[in-house]
Amino acid sequence: MMKSIMFMEDKKTPETNPEENINKTPSKMARIAWPKAKYGVILAVIIIIFINIIYYWETIISFFK
Repeated sequence: MMKSIMFMEDKKTPETNPEENINKTPSKMARIAWPKAKYGVILAVIIIIFINIIYYWETIISFFK
């Protein structure tokens, strides 16, 4: 019993020392190449515009006739 209590005191957890793990990337995610957020926003806007062009194609063509 005493040994387990001593082990728990020696173990550092994020609750006891929050300065170490503020901006640390998880180990499984560290090897993934994440794109910048602005590229995701640009891609989302392009996809929305493309889908709207497909959906409203006949309405767009009717403006030019």
